[in-house]
Amino acid sequence: MEHRYIAVEGVIGAGKTTLCRALASKIGARLNLEVVEENPFLKDFYDDIRTYAFQTQVFFLLSRFRQQQALAQTDLFHERVVSDYMFAKDRIFASINLTDDEMALYDRLHEVMEREIPKPDAVIYLRAPTDLLLERIRRRGREFERSLTREYLDVLQEAYNFFFAHYDQSALLVANAGECDFLGNPDLLDDLVGELAALKAGTASFTPRRKGRGR
Repeated sequence: MEHRYIAVEGVIGAGKTTLCRALASKIGARLNLEVVEENPFLKDFYDDIRTYAFQTQVFFLLSRFRQQQALAQTDLFHERVVSDYMFAKDRIFASINLTDDEMALYDRLHEVMEREIPKPDAVIYLRAPTDLLLERIRRRGREFERSLTREYLDVLQEAYNFFFAHYDQSALLVANAGECDFLGNPDLLDDLVGELAALKAGTASFTPRRKGRGR
């Protein structure tokens, strides 16, 4: 059975949305993109993480929950979906940004919401070195991301790697974004689709047979 609901994950700047657009077009799937810019606390959060962490996190949690509820209404037997995030990733950010008391309250909300949303059949985890993440963040020029530091991205990298080292909720394909230019090299996208289709459970690493630099 083919994967009907595919999520692409990775740290900020890993290339999730770029890959999602290409993958959805390739396999004829509906595209589900996270809405980031609507969070009114985000710019203040990057300027002062400790002060604005809880407001920012709860806004994202509710926003992602609403999106995932709408996704739950999709007939996944007749329509494929490619998403540039998975709901479970919200807790990765919460775990590094919230105090213990805030985290306890957050977990109560997250636990209730998580029961009502679909889990992806397969996840593609895009790993990328911090230098590449910083380059991409600078290049796309989002105002609210200008305060992002190497130190914060390094901590986020560790949290993502830990999460996916223990992830077992669906098939997982790990790809090195620094080696894969899926947009500039269509053959790589074909390889990725083929390896994803062959992966029914567990974790595998995507090794490109036809090299292409990430963007």
